[in-house]
Amino acid sequence: MKGIIAGQAATVNDTCTDCGSFVDIGAVIDEQDTMLELSFAGAQAEIEASKMLERAQARFSQTQGNIVKNDAGVILKLVFDVSVEKMIFQLENGL
Repeated sequence: MKGIIAGQAATVNDTCTDCGSFVDIGAVIDEQDTMLELSFAGAQAEIEASKMLERAQARFSQTQGNIVKNDAGVILKLVFDVSVEKMIFQLENGL
């Protein structure tokens, strides 16, 4: 651990000073995790899902989407090109 920290640039800070934990970013981000499923319910469920799909495709043009109706409402399945796009979209939209 000390060797890893010693080999890093001075601008890198990957330790938690509050808890003393070391973070391996590969353990946090799975490169294969590109699908996001969102559920919508109520009278406007399909409209809300369509708006969310448009928002995702406007932000990340390679995003694929599928809206599936079920008894409870609507499920929107978004497949992003890379996992970081999914994470950014979730953060930007409070998901």
